[in-house]
Amino acid sequence: MNDKIKLDIVSDVVCPWCIIGYKHLEAAINELGLQDRVEIEWQPFELNPDMPEQGEELRAHVLRKYGATRDDSEKARANISALGAEYGFTFDYFEEMKIVNTRDAHLLLDFAHEQGLQHQLKQRLFVAFFTEHKDVSNRAILLEEAQSVGLDTAAAALALDDTERRRHVLNQEAQWQQQGISGVPTVIFNRSSAMTGAHPQSTYKDVLRKLASQ
Repeated sequence: MNDKIKLDIVSDVVCPWCIIGYKHLEAAINELGLQDRVEIEWQPFELNPDMPEQGEELRAHVLRKYGATRDDSEKARANISALGAEYGFTFDYFEEMKIVNTRDAHLLLDFAHEQGLQHQLKQRLFVAFFTEHKDVSNRAILLEEAQSVGLDTAAAALALDDTERRRHVLNQEAQWQQQGISGVPTVIFNRSSAMTGAHPQSTYKDVLRKLASQ
């Protein structure tokens, strides 16, 4: 009998709330001592699937997409940075920061899942983008991060050019959207219930405790 709790986390690597939500979830898992009972699979979601290759300056992006002024942006950055710091994650926003296209990142994460290294790569990509000022749409950087978690770079490069894999990832994105997921992060528990948004640690803890007792 399988007593694993399956968690599908639908997210994008340039979504700050996705890493904040995950850190809350991770803390809840650790607090309950469920590390060996939880199986996590990261699912693809592109916040900006039509983002051009050159990306878009972050301040201009949030103004265009959300109507956020510079003052709004500064307050949001400060809030996000403080929330990350509470759980040991560093957000290092900088003036020239850009939002970038993440399709190749999701292709690489799909390949990493096959190799049993998806979770490690996902964490690295969050850090690369939000902490280390790296362009995670740049294939050279993606391959460096792949190598850093133990993936074969030649095989990873082939995965990025695999048209069948690209079709598979796009189909996955479409399937989640067809199931009603329009915002991230969304955590699906045992493929039966879901929570969207970066919920507090206590909320995740309550859900996990109930699942663990079933």
